[in-house]
Amino acid sequence: MWNYIAIAVGGTLGCWARYGMTNLMQMLFGRSFPVATLCINVLGSFLMGFLFVVTLERITISPILRTGILTGGLGGFTTFSTFSMEALLLAEEGEGLKATAYVALSIILGLLAVFSGAFLARTY
Repeated sequence: MWNYIAIAVGGTLGCWARYGMTNLMQMLFGRSFPVATLCINVLGSFLMGFLFVVTLERITISPILRTGILTGGLGGFTTFSTFSMEALLLAEEGEGLKATAYVALSIILGLLAVFSGAFLARTY
């Protein structure tokens, strides 16, 4: 039960951070290119890699707090960070082909899905 609460709190904070960063980036750079999403995804990926390793190998924190930060906070901030971390773990486990397939399939299928969803929404 505490994991769910930690994820909910972290997710709320992550969503607020995403909203705030989106507003800031759009105010600074405009909306002609998705700078905000790009920055959020890159920052979220960096934080996922950094905090995943730090909280596993360097400092000791409770598993509930770790779940709240990584799954809730960064999951609310960006799910791209989870995708990036999973690709890294596959690569580090010597599964280069699986990592490559995961990245390629995620991008290709994700784009196909978003275009298909938009097409269906506009068609029906």
